[in-house]
Amino acid sequence: MPDGALTNSKIVAAYREKTPSSSSRATQAREVFPSGLVHDSRKLDPYPIYVDHAQGAHKWDIDGNEYVDYFGGHGALILGHNHPTVLAAVHAQLDKGTHFGACHELEVRWGELVKQLVPCAERVRFTSSGTEANLMALRLARAFTGKSKLVRFKGHFHGWQDHVAFGVTSHFDGTPTPGIVDGIAENVLLAPPDDIEATRRIFEAHDDIAAVMLEPTGASFGQVPVTREFVAELRKIATEHGVILIFDEVVTGFRVAPGGAQEHYGVTPDMCSLAKILAGGLPGGAITGRADIMELLDFEKAAEKGFEKIGHQGTFNANPMSAAAGIAALELIAKGDVCSKATATADSIRAQLTAVFEEEQVPWACYGEHSGFFVFTNPANEAITPSTFDPFEQAHETLKLSGPGDLITKLRLGIMVNGVDMSAKPGGVVSAIHTPDDVDKTANAMRQAVRMLKEEGDIAG
Repeated sequence: MPDGALTNSKIVAAYREKTPSSSSRATQAREVFPSGLVHDSRKLDPYPIYVDHAQGAHKWDIDGNEYVDYFGGHGALILGHNHPTVLAAVHAQLDKGTHFGACHELEVRWGELVKQLVPCAERVRFTSSGTEANLMALRLARAFTGKSKLVRFKGHFHGWQDHVAFGVTSHFDGTPTPGIVDGIAENVLLAPPDDIEATRRIFEAHDDIAAVMLEPTGASFGQVPVTREFVAELRKIATEHGVILIFDEVVTGFRVAPGGAQEHYGVTPDMCSLAKILAGGLPGGAITGRADIMELLDFEKAAEKGFEKIGHQGTFNANPMSAAAGIAALELIAKGDVCSKATATADSIRAQLTAVFEEEQVPWACYGEHSGFFVFTNPANEAITPSTFDPFEQAHETLKLSGPGDLITKLRLGIMVNGVDMSAKPGGVVSAIHTPDDVDKTANAMRQAVRMLKEEGDIAG
């Protein structure tokens, strides 16, 4: 939305008044970065906040404003900011060295923890990001099967690499986004989310499918959810057709359960990608899976069996700082109730925001599962009841695109003015250390933001 469209809003004026230093820094950043940004989801009109420091479930911007944080490091911080155990591990490694360019003991322990927790992880290979992990998963699947096509689901996000960059928020017809060649797009088959019969027909119509990839809780951590039955049936179909099933557990891994969505559902994929929580809040990713697939990366197996090994490098693969943080985080998750605590708090947030919408008589809804929540702003102004809203009754485009940009922007700004930072969906991810007081503050921030929108005529009073 152009900055001019926000000029007469009291909400925007209040935001500007609280964040003058962020405004100045954003002006400076626009001379350095395209749009002044280094990540698309940090886009916010008239400008984003610039964070100075964070602790626990809170962060502070450079103007000194405090926020209850639901970005959570883009989902990486289920333990919150600066968890003492993770910090101690990182500090200890810092004194030994930040990067060796060599094998080290921490990478072995880190990999052992992944194998211990993740059901499909017979072998592990570390990468530097979730995007890289998904790229390697696809290459392994194609090499293993000798086939070329990838089945994906509309709206599901798997990073920004070419095979997965279209059909997420646009190009649902499978046409490539700018910069992606037709040959790549032709080898990707987009399926409707949570429609198992349509998916089955795609499998039956093509005999050259190497892999099927999905976010196992649905697009964007369940913003567009799928059912447990869908995931289980997809496992059966993939097996019947000799297709590699890949779970993108970049968000869900170590969050839905210690072993991710595959543990929660009791459905084991052939491979899964991991990142975010994996590295304890530092950069890191991994691809894991069946030993017979992962051996395509193995020098000795290639020599023994006479196949050409798949090459894989990466300057920062299993970086010792990330390994130290990852070990600390995964050990806490393995022996504690981290995932269940985060889910319980998210349950409370969903209940309280639902109550706000009912009390304010706004036909919106808050939904989600596990430790995520989403606000449905009802762009078609349907007659919905917040307490009985069913996201499965909505089209995936409606859920994914949420609502008019100006309304969502002003809603987010109104929430921020009242001390809470949510994502652009709008919604967020919840940590194990958000408190009941944080939940109360979140409900109050939403209530105040809704009233501000009513006052400005953006929603009915």
